Amino acid sequence: QSGGAMTLATVNPVLVIGPVLGRDYSFSIQAIERLMKGNPPGLPRLGFSLVDVRDVADLHIAAMTAPEAAGERFIASGSFMWFSEMAQVLRRQLGPAAARVPTRGLPDWVLRLVGLFDPQVRSVVGEIGRKRTVSADKARRVLGWTPRPVEESIVDCARSLIDCGVVRAS
Repeated sequence: QSGGAMTLATVNPVLVIGPVLGRDYSFSIQAIERLMKGNPPGLPRLGFSLVDVRDVADLHIAAMTAPEAAGERFIASGSFMWFSEMAQVLRRQLGPAAARVPTRGLPDWVLRLVGLFDPQVRSVVGEIGRKRTVSADKARRVLGWTPRPVEESIVDCARSLIDCGVVRAS
């Protein structure tokens, strides 16, 4: 039996965080991992729009099942946060478990220098001091999608990294 016409809906997520299931996780989780490990020892002037992996999954399901999603592209994004704001959330919500999370700023030149030797850091050097936001309004409007607060995603991500033994709680 042949199927009906195939349609495509695309979901484009921003930096995806949230709970990990084990030690094999995506590159984007390293933002929280590095903060929890205090590496680097200061907070760079970097920030990202964030979205929870669970919300990305929900948006994929909505895009697959809603007829009005056919042929459309949806941005999966929560709010933008600077590393300094992420660090504040971790210290406030996790207390002693976040003892290694930096409290001071990191000069831009230090990040640029580290980027000469670390390809992961090099990939974000161009974003120093830039606030790039994207809108998930279309996903909200067309599919009724609402992401959870990014603060919840940051804390859940950090707790899961502790539970999986990736990060030691202090």
